[in-house]
Amino acid sequence: MDGPTTLRLLPWPSPEGKPCYLATDGNGGYLSRLAEETEAEQIATGTEVLTHAREVLRDPLSPRSEVHYAAIRLAECLTDALRVAESRGLRLPAPDAPEEAEDGDGPRVRGEREPGHEQPSCDR
Repeated sequence: MDGPTTLRLLPWPSPEGKPCYLATDGNGGYLSRLAEETEAEQIATGTEVLTHAREVLRDPLSPRSEVHYAAIRLAECLTDALRVAESRGLRLPAPDAPEEAEDGDGPRVRGEREPGHEQPSCDR
């Protein structure tokens, strides 16, 4: 019997800039392995860019163009890192047992927001 199919957020956007998802059973097919390798490359690139940006920013005489280029690359790497974090967060297992709410209104899942404090949704 096959396991449940889940959607995995891939570490690259569509040509239109929208999120890409892979329907997977969690068995690690070719695209899943490619996504893992891409995520690792994105994190490594982010580390290299951060090192370079720190060098540029440490020098008060760095040309404006170098500072601007470093900022653009940092923004690109941050975008990649946030997508990786979101993808990995979506793949975390659900908590085992709900916690009791402080006000006695019944169980509340750890990390759940109080009523009236929901995070606004965004259409991508």
